[in-house]
Amino acid sequence: MSILDQTKAKMAAALEHFKNELRNIRTGRANPGMIEHVMVEVYGSGMRLKDIASISTPEARQLLITPFDPKNAAVIGKAIEKANLGFMPIVDANTVRIKIPPMTEELRKKMAKICHDEREKAKVSIRNIRRDANEAVRKQKADGDIAEDLMKKQEKNIQELTDKFCKEADDLSEKKEKEISTI
Repeated sequence: MSILDQTKAKMAAALEHFKNELRNIRTGRANPGMIEHVMVEVYGSGMRLKDIASISTPEARQLLITPFDPKNAAVIGKAIEKANLGFMPIVDANTVRIKIPPMTEELRKKMAKICHDEREKAKVSIRNIRRDANEAVRKQKADGDIAEDLMKKQEKNIQELTDKFCKEADDLSEKKEKEISTI
């Protein structure tokens, strides 16, 4: 696998991590990503909520959690309370409902800041991958494996990848910030 292919794969992985982080950032609408990472103590071990229940959004401001094993509904309700996400789960026989309160202006600004911080982390990660790839190309040149012009071409390609992935991170962040500020 060439240095360019490795670099592209690593940058794609960094962007994927950024997308996952964005899913956890709260917006005004109900979103299963808000709670799917909550750990629930079932069958003697901790499991993620998304692994033991289906999470749906029947309305814009409501989440419906249906456990695969109906006996776990009460345990799931307690785990969500304990996670301290600011939601009050309502345990309804075999399901758990969560009403999502509207966001205050202060909370919107806080979420937008978190979004911005995550974007910066992603871009730093992408730039670190660029640095490592450039070092690898320069090492190949120093070892006499490739010529000067090929090294320059590789560095140019690596920079183009970096620009592409940073732009994609900016676009994703901008879209998420717009979603947060929409009432």
